[in-house]
Amino acid sequence: MDPAEIPIQTELVELVPNGKYAVNASAIPLVGNTRFEEPQPTVAEMEEFLPQGPDKKQTHFTDFEGKTSFGMSVFNLSNAIMGSGILGLAYAMANTGILLFLFLLTTVALLSSYSIHLLLKSSGIVGIRAYEQLGYRAFGTPGKLAAAIAITLQNIGAMSSYLYIVKSEVPLVIQTFLNLEEKSTDWYLNGNYLVILISLTIILPLALMKQLGYLGYTSGFSLSCMVFFLISVIYKKFQIPCPLPEQDSNGTSNLSDAQGSTSDYQNGYPVLQPAAAAAACSASLFTLNSQTAYTIPIMAFAFVCHPEVLPIYTELKDPSKKKMQGISNISIAVMYVMYFLAALFGYLTFYGQVESELLHTYSYVDPFDVLILCVRVAVLIAVTLTVPIVLFPVRRAIQQMLFQGKDFSWVRHTAIAVVLLITINLLVIFAPSILGIFGLIGESWHVLPEPPPRRCREPSAPRTSTL
Repeated sequence: MDPAEIPIQTELVELVPNGKYAVNASAIPLVGNTRFEEPQPTVAEMEEFLPQGPDKKQTHFTDFEGKTSFGMSVFNLSNAIMGSGILGLAYAMANTGILLFLFLLTTVALLSSYSIHLLLKSSGIVGIRAYEQLGYRAFGTPGKLAAAIAITLQNIGAMSSYLYIVKSEVPLVIQTFLNLEEKSTDWYLNGNYLVILISLTIILPLALMKQLGYLGYTSGFSLSCMVFFLISVIYKKFQIPCPLPEQDSNGTSNLSDAQGSTSDYQNGYPVLQPAAAAAACSASLFTLNSQTAYTIPIMAFAFVCHPEVLPIYTELKDPSKKKMQGISNISIAVMYVMYFLAALFGYLTFYGQVESELLHTYSYVDPFDVLILCVRVAVLIAVTLTVPIVLFPVRRAIQQMLFQGKDFSWVRHTAIAVVLLITINLLVIFAPSILGIFGLIGESWHVLPEPPPRRCREPSAPRTSTL
């Protein structure tokens, strides 16, 4: 037979790092048993971090077509950033001063944005959409386990802090609704029972959603609640006098224990004379004390959103690194403004008397304030709706560690969510304070930036643990 009549090979399969394949339809002629083609890469070369060449098909790191819009993705990522951390920022400012707080907040925001940039760049190069697989490509099995454990512990801490807010605030809201001056021992005023009830009736159904994009509407509503919180904090700055008068056990002003004369009133509140007020109501631009160390972990915790970046990127419609970076920048910028304004006006309202949980400080002024009651309800709704978003990456990390390669199972999907919620509820019930959660989880398990992309551009370089 004439070599020209030998059937030609019509297509080749080219492996890409995300497990899919690209079809090269260019014909390659055969002469006898000899192929005239480029030498094939070795298996070791294909497993390295190789950038996309100009003649290669672009790697897509989704296994399905995303349907989540740009706006919904901003809502989801902003909601992942926004959480109970905003309630501790006024306390952080009181222990650092306005200028030092602004410097630290700006630094953490920029580092968070840059770390997301590195994450997206690394993911785009290797075509992988999971933290655990990125860790595996960079450092093997130890890297995979380290990434999965870090995400799991950090997000469990985040969800614990959110539910701690629910535990501490829901009884106060119910007590105010019922106009009870003293807390009773009824079950509906027990925070432990209430947090379990809310976990079963609200959080669990949302956590059972198959895809994260379905939570875009609840994220938008959650952010609206936090905007209402911010507006209320700003408004209260001009309604509450400083310094606050002493109060007795039933929540009324105890004028006999106040310092100085209290013959003047402002908006119905007794106020001190100028001499006494000046000492207690002066803002500090720079402060260092024993509580300053809590500031960095509180702010680092407030900007954490990295475990949610890749899942949101995966479900984004027409995904690109530029589009996802824009979503990240917008989300961080909006949260930065909200954080600073909430911290500033919360601090300027109470100064040195601000507590680690801002809403408790408002309760000190007037436990039955209708506006603050509405703010409590809004914050409770916001943090409750944030928990399902934070739970998604944890479940994914557990599946990557224990069930990698297995098909989707509703039984496993549900079981992991139930076990996680049980664990988190136990942590919330036995946690001593929200500040302890902020300090421990924020400092220890904040997701750090990805390894520099140069590891992905040097396939011939030996693997080392040096970043």
